[in-house]
Amino acid sequence: MESHAVLDPCCGSRMMWFNKHDKRCLYGDKRQEKTVLCDGRTLEVNPDILMDFTQMPFDDNTFYLVVFDPPHLEKAGDKSWLVKKYGKLGQRWQEDLKQGFAECFRVLKPNGTLIFKWNETQIKVKDILSLTPYKPLFGHVTKRHGGTHWFTFMKN
Repeated sequence: MESHAVLDPCCGSRMMWFNKHDKRCLYGDKRQEKTVLCDGRTLEVNPDILMDFTQMPFDDNTFYLVVFDPPHLEKAGDKSWLVKKYGKLGQRWQEDLKQGFAECFRVLKPNGTLIFKWNETQIKVKDILSLTPYKPLFGHVTKRHGGTHWFTFMKN
């Protein structure tokens, strides 16, 4: 596999990416599917690599930048458009996200950057940030669609 500077281990349909095929990034997800949403649009989850963010198949200190945008829904119907679009957390979500943070920092190079995105519609940011010993450098909240928070961390 070619070398990439950036990892997106929960890429989904790559909604936040300006260039959904940016060659600098390795796109990973545990899902690979194509579905039609309720409004008729096609949603495609087609990662470069099928993977679980709690057990990443990479060596330590591999990436300069990791973009961690895990599912943020705990309660939603398994066949709902929200789950199709964003994924859903499992019953062990606290342990999964704790391990996900640990894996993100493990695969980051020293002084590497982690961008973390979280929507607190169902689970508050303070409950999520308590799952990692790392503290964010800075962040931003967008209230337009229910409180999406962006955080920037640096691996020490």
